[in-house]
Amino acid sequence: MKSNLIVKAFTITFLLIMGMVGAHAQQNISGYVSDGKVPIPGASIIVKGTSLGTATDFDGNFSLANIAPNDVLVISSIGFIAQEIQVGNTSYFEIVLKEDTELLDEVVLVGYTTQRKADLSGAVATVDVEQLERTRVPNVSQALQGQVAGVQVTASTGAPGEPVEIRIRGEGTIGNNDPLYVVDGIPSRDIAFLNQGDIKSITVLKDAAAAAIYGSRASGGVVLITTKQGAKGKMSFNIDYFNGFNKAVNLPKMLNAEQYINTLETAWDNTYTGDNPYTADRGRSDFADTDWLDELFETGRTQNLQLTTSGGNEKLQYLMSLGYYGQDGIVVYDNDTYDRINYRTNISADLNDRLKVGTNMQLSYDKRALVASKGESLIRYALLRAPVIPVYKNSNDPTYSERDPFTDLPFYTETGYDVGLQRSMYELVGNPIARAYFTDNTEKIYRTFGNVFGEYRFLKDKNLTFRTNVGIDLAFFHNKVFNENYGDDDGGGNALDAGLGRQNRPNSLNESRGEAFTLTVNNTLNYKTLLNEKHSLSALVGMEYITNYTSSIGASRARFPYTDDEFRYLDYGGTELDLWNSGSASEWSLFSYFGSASYSYDNKYMLTANLRADASSRFADDNQWGYFPSVSAGWQVSEETFLAEVDWLSNLKLRASWGILGNQEIDNYTYLTLISQENGIVRTNRFGNPDLKWESSEQVNIGLDAGFLKNTLNFTVEYFNKNTSDILLPISLPSVVGNVEPTILNAGEVRNKGFEFSVNYQNSERSFKYGINANLATLDNEVQKLHPNLPNIVGEVSRTTVGQPLNAYYGYQVEGIYQNQAEIDQHLRGTNNPSVKPGDIRFKDFNGDGVISADNDRGFIGSPIPEVTFGLSFNSSYNGWDFSFLFQGVEGVDRYNDGKKIVDFDTRPFNFTEAILGAWNGENTSNSIPRVAFEDNGSSKISSIFVEDASYIRLKNIELGYTLKDIKGINGLRLYLSGQNLWTLTDYTGLDPETTDLVDKGTYPSSAAVLFGINAKF
Repeated sequence: MKSNLIVKAFTITFLLIMGMVGAHAQQNISGYVSDGKVPIPGASIIVKGTSLGTATDFDGNFSLANIAPNDVLVISSIGFIAQEIQVGNTSYFEIVLKEDTELLDEVVLVGYTTQRKADLSGAVATVDVEQLERTRVPNVSQALQGQVAGVQVTASTGAPGEPVEIRIRGEGTIGNNDPLYVVDGIPSRDIAFLNQGDIKSITVLKDAAAAAIYGSRASGGVVLITTKQGAKGKMSFNIDYFNGFNKAVNLPKMLNAEQYINTLETAWDNTYTGDNPYTADRGRSDFADTDWLDELFETGRTQNLQLTTSGGNEKLQYLMSLGYYGQDGIVVYDNDTYDRINYRTNISADLNDRLKVGTNMQLSYDKRALVASKGESLIRYALLRAPVIPVYKNSNDPTYSERDPFTDLPFYTETGYDVGLQRSMYELVGNPIARAYFTDNTEKIYRTFGNVFGEYRFLKDKNLTFRTNVGIDLAFFHNKVFNENYGDDDGGGNALDAGLGRQNRPNSLNESRGEAFTLTVNNTLNYKTLLNEKHSLSALVGMEYITNYTSSIGASRARFPYTDDEFRYLDYGGTELDLWNSGSASEWSLFSYFGSASYSYDNKYMLTANLRADASSRFADDNQWGYFPSVSAGWQVSEETFLAEVDWLSNLKLRASWGILGNQEIDNYTYLTLISQENGIVRTNRFGNPDLKWESSEQVNIGLDAGFLKNTLNFTVEYFNKNTSDILLPISLPSVVGNVEPTILNAGEVRNKGFEFSVNYQNSERSFKYGINANLATLDNEVQKLHPNLPNIVGEVSRTTVGQPLNAYYGYQVEGIYQNQAEIDQHLRGTNNPSVKPGDIRFKDFNGDGVISADNDRGFIGSPIPEVTFGLSFNSSYNGWDFSFLFQGVEGVDRYNDGKKIVDFDTRPFNFTEAILGAWNGENTSNSIPRVAFEDNGSSKISSIFVEDASYIRLKNIELGYTLKDIKGINGLRLYLSGQNLWTLTDYTGLDPETTDLVDKGTYPSSAAVLFGINAKF
């Protein structure tokens, strides 16, 4: 009996102990889910056989409480093969899911949240950042060239640090067409401050359905950018450095001194009678043979250094990076440079299994030395200046000085510089080398950009997430320009400046400083759930407040007695006649509500709707609110049972969308009446328009996605039709109202439509892996409506009118060259005593009246908007080697080449290109280049002879690399050789077909670069 009691007591004690042990074995676990490269948000983690589970957050993290060692975790995400893992004694898991090639799925950033690519029904394009990094460009925007169908990227010039223009599906307005950039949830209109090495992902929202969540700022499209984050694991360190040189390429062949004098002799004989002064000037001892383009351009330098460290544990992750990018341009004297320093830090912390906080912050410093890169640029001067003039003066020239050794006016004689005809024989254009030397124009920008955020997950399954985000964009600007006096005295100018050179007379300093501060606050509530494994539902609601304040102050002085760098400050300038100052400020704000809902059934049918309401201070009270809805639907046809046996078809999806976007990028206070007061008299400068409202873009999109051979081959085609209405136009009032500025009205309409094609092939099953990506987009741009009082918007060489593209070139149509007098008499039969001579340009007589007139014989002669854009990229790897290239181009675009006009067709004695050697010089000698002359040969008219096809295809990037492995202490070491802009095919005769100007007067060209680099990971 006693023994039985002992046995019972032992048994009870054992069970109690085991129960305590079992209770103690319950533990909290956490982990990180990725595809081996990037985190997988929304992955499901379920304890097998129970309803207990959670989902990964935006950064792929998860946590679960009270998990036993014998529990099994089931980790799954649509598009990936599910895994089962027994918990055991492990508390932290790093899980890599393998992609299920039978399901096309990828998590992409859209709006204020993420969405499975399989559920997308709008036009959303993701960019392969790994390939993007190999473009080695200073501006992240430039890296998008040729990467996404329907996205055109163009640098305004090739000068270091020049702004970059992005157009997504064409130009929809006469005003601002720039896209909206959203960096880590913070909106911006400029991303030049970003370091390319910091970018983790780029998503382009092209249609209204995808972009409507951004409402009034999204009519130009939206580019979403996330920066790299810290990852769990031990600290890693990465170094990326490249250095190389830049050269100007594809330069025109200019005439040498002998050819130049021959041409001027011919021009004189074609114009005048009597002794030819150029014949008399032959053999002058002071003649040179200067190649001004060769003198102007030198070898530039580019270097980049990026240092990154990251790491963390299950609770805290961090990343820090420090970057420097420097470029010395291709113009002599190092006054065209660009330097940028970036410091970025990203920190995120999981305070518990529901609460997460973090920050992304960047400090940047940009310094840019500017030279005149377009318009009246250094390049234009180099094209025009006569080759017979040397770069430097002879030291025996009485006007020579060590401070200013450069030639200016053509030639000096004992009585001074030649006057009258002699002075103008070789034209008075300035010396571009002197201008480059004396240029002192510096722009500095100090910028802080970033955000802090908090995220809390509600409900038992943590499917409801509240996120609050506060962002700042603070920039300080400083621009300083010193215009140093130089050149020869031509006797002009103010009496106070007698004896000074004609350039920058008198010297002067202009300085301005300013600041721009934007505060962004947004809050979102996001719910995602999966019901019965077939019904996927997500919903998002949010609000956003943005406010901006900008101010600037400026001053200038002239007549500085000392011009050393130490004296180039305002206090050292003149004080009697030479004072000027200014200052201004402006502010705007935007308040918004937005919502989005997506539903997917059985991975076959999906529907998404968005609505945003924006209130902008840029409009009067009654018109401040704008409403921007969108709806899209998709059908995953390949999931239907009737295609189940089609093995070669991996994916087939139809999409359709409709939506409305807005544009609030107008000047502040445009709706207000402007008045001024002077000497007690108040006058109206502009009448306001309180009825001013939003520009809006209505867009329809139809898309087809197809995947073949287990999604190794993927194809996408899109059709879009985008109509922008209520475009703001400046309408002048009748003169009886007085001399006032135009009033702004909503009156214009512009339509853009086209097709976009993308194809991708990846072969990664063998040791030689390679991928091919190609895209092509067409665009048809047309003005649909203008105001009755503004039937045409007339530019220098263009005209915007109904039925034509925006800013279409307008002028006379050239038919050829008059070959003889009989042809002139027959063609100009209605003209009394025409001044035209054989060898002059022949223009088309549209109405056949025998008179070439501005009213009847001008028409549209070209369009600056490309009809086709395309890109082709290739990447490959084999046994440590990798090779890639990117071609990019445009087709069906025209450019007005004013450089050609003034060089080869002008009536002044500028230099010429070698094309002039084929000019008309007798009947049937040429039907394309008129006679050279010092009188009008038809070249004074704006005509099609100067509108050139600016289509091109360019090798934007080519790179060869080799990765060394098994190096002690180094996780990876890659060496690479990279080339940029090494080859261009074009018929355009200007320096660079890739420019944003309607009129190319001589643009700083894009340079070819060869770079050597190293990337090391520790």
